[in-house]
Amino acid sequence: MLQVTKIFRFETAHAIHGYAGHCKNIHGHSYILHVTVSREISGDHFLSAPGFVLDFKELKELVNKYVLCHFDHRLILSEDYIAQHTYATNFENLTIWKIEPTAENILLFVRNSLQEKLPSGIVLQKLKIYETNDSYAEWEK
Repeated sequence: MLQVTKIFRFETAHAIHGYAGHCKNIHGHSYILHVTVSREISGDHFLSAPGFVLDFKELKELVNKYVLCHFDHRLILSEDYIAQHTYATNFENLTIWKIEPTAENILLFVRNSLQEKLPSGIVLQKLKIYETNDSYAEWEK
């Protein structure tokens, strides 16, 4: 197996309903998302032309189209949060989720959005999202 990773950066705000700490309030993060895809390689052969697992440009286009457009400069709140903070419906950049927009759930959204969109033979292998410089969630196939 051969794999490649592309790194993306985006800004998103959220709040976590029912949480007892500071994250119960609307706040933002500068997220860093690592997307790793793989392709099976048989034996000791090299990749035929053009020699890519997946062109980084194509991976970037897929992630921008199916993922980043849902997050960059958006406010994501859960239905439960909105039910108790109705003022938040006035934000024009609001996206409402059925579940809490934690780093873990954001990562699962990314996984679900990308898995079926990749070209044949390309597998979504691993995702990592940094919510802060020293805190991240990770998914691996």
